[in-house]
Amino acid sequence: MLKKRIIPCLDIKDGTTVKGINFEGLRNAGDPVALAKKYEQDGADELVFLDITATVEERKTFAGLVHTIAAELSIPFTVGGGISSPEDVRLLLEAGADKISINSSAVRNPDLISVLAKEFGSQCIVVAVDTRWVNGADWVHIKGGREITQLNTLDWVRQAEEAGAGEILLTSMDGDGTKNGFDIRITEQVAGQIGIPVIASGGAGNAQDFEQVFLETKATGALAASIFHFGEIGIQDLKKELQSKNIAVR
Repeated sequence: MLKKRIIPCLDIKDGTTVKGINFEGLRNAGDPVALAKKYEQDGADELVFLDITATVEERKTFAGLVHTIAAELSIPFTVGGGISSPEDVRLLLEAGADKISINSSAVRNPDLISVLAKEFGSQCIVVAVDTRWVNGADWVHIKGGREITQLNTLDWVRQAEEAGAGEILLTSMDGDGTKNGFDIRITEQVAGQIGIPVIASGGAGNAQDFEQVFLETKATGALAASIFHFGEIGIQDLKKELQSKNIAVR
């Protein structure tokens, strides 16, 4: 069985780490380079960097900042935001990213997943899925959660897997920033129907939330931001708590 991964996320806006609730009301959460160094020292298994306004502002991810952060890390580093071509991926991998995350660009052009997987390997391609429950169903959202699509979430993750995605980063917009716990329902449905790893995201508030998502779903990783950024729980303390519940962590 794969050991579970604890993954802090750096949501970046204008070069600064930010965090909001339900993708809105962003507040400053600190310097991304300092946070990245801290999380590696604290025992994070991976780190995710998302340039959350790159797509909306129609620009590319800050490769310079990626390079600066990557220089401080030895753990796997995933980068997303504004990626829409093999050239974008190559630039970020050269800057030090280990994996790249695509979201809006994959929805607009599903063939991009296949193109990138063939060129760089599926293990490098994470498809991020921002999902929200609307009118009795789960719908994919793009542009940093600003725009609903006509893609059903379960249909889309199956399509992404078939196209060559190596991993799904599943964010519940309903849970994002609320600290009310991961969305077990949609995480269980997604992780239970595809064969690639799923990272649960959105809603972590305490150690019990991580325990629940690992015991009740097949998610192999759990991502959180604010509870780590603002010192509400330490990664080592979290891992000890999970180990005490017989949950295998790295």
